[in-house]
Amino acid sequence: MSESRNVICPTSASETEVVQMAHGGGGRLMNALIETVIRPAFANPLLDQRHDGAVFEAGGARLAFTTDSYVVKPLFFPGGDIGSLAVNGTVNDLAMCGAEPLYLSAAFIIEEGFPIVDLRRVVASMEDAARRASVSFVTGDTEVVDRGKGDALFINTAGVGTVRAKSLVGPAAVKPGDVLILSGDLGRHGIAIMAAREGLAFETAIASDCAPLWSPVRRLIEAGIEVHCLRDLTRGGLASALIEIAEAAACAIKLDETTIPVQPEVRAACELLGLDPLYVANEGRFVAFVAEADVVRALDLLAGDDVSAGAAVIGRVTAEERGAVAIRGAYGAIRRLTMLSGEQLPRIC
Repeated sequence: MSESRNVICPTSASETEVVQMAHGGGGRLMNALIETVIRPAFANPLLDQRHDGAVFEAGGARLAFTTDSYVVKPLFFPGGDIGSLAVNGTVNDLAMCGAEPLYLSAAFIIEEGFPIVDLRRVVASMEDAARRASVSFVTGDTEVVDRGKGDALFINTAGVGTVRAKSLVGPAAVKPGDVLILSGDLGRHGIAIMAAREGLAFETAIASDCAPLWSPVRRLIEAGIEVHCLRDLTRGGLASALIEIAEAAACAIKLDETTIPVQPEVRAACELLGLDPLYVANEGRFVAFVAEADVVRALDLLAGDDVSAGAAVIGRVTAEERGAVAIRGAYGAIRRLTMLSGEQLPRIC
């Protein structure tokens, strides 16, 4: 992609028949592209799970499989780089299926002229992230494209894991009465990327939250916590993830804004940039839909892991208005969250 000084994905309201940058932003246009073009072409029961990966049986084993592609500018940013992002993003999608990540593939699309020293740095970062997540790269591919055709480096990773959850973990299992637990503060990854790309300086440095999430998820599963759904909060942030789940589960979600953790420096940066932290991307945060009877135990377990030490209850599921996500503010005002269009979402790619 060409370099841009904008922090918002460009889009044109009149050009609806071509793919635009906003179609990859995690908002309304991306959802429409998936639901009207991609999903109908490949429709099958596994794809229709509408989760972060597919869960299926093979040879008597319950497996999870997922894939993702990573495009980020700059390639190196506070708290991570495209390499650690590619590992943790795929590992986390498997974890959200209740699966222990085991094996990854890596495919590199490299632009001619890309410095080998930077490629070594990215690969070393991937190896380190894989070691931390206890996974192995077992296959891959490398392609080189003409100068000016690849914007330095793109990476695709796919992953396979063994499902450890005893029951279904996904939108179909969400029930009225479920309590939402957020694993930590919001928005650091997206703000770190935008600050690095735009040359923004804040009084306190903001680093990405990029991290593997299987460890806290494993704590919940091994303790027998009744977890109905898990979702990592990447493109489109917490708000987009919850809207997708509410629609897929045909339920309503009510949030309490005063309980949603956002670091002061991130909140200040969002105010400066005109962003809502609920829609800013994260790479080391997830939301868990947990049975009410297990909430206290779940919070205690999450508090014992560095990645989820700041976990907090932020809302619950109701049966009032299916597909709706509403949030109560500090002064009691209630607003309904909507799936934003691409031009309204912060550009993290």
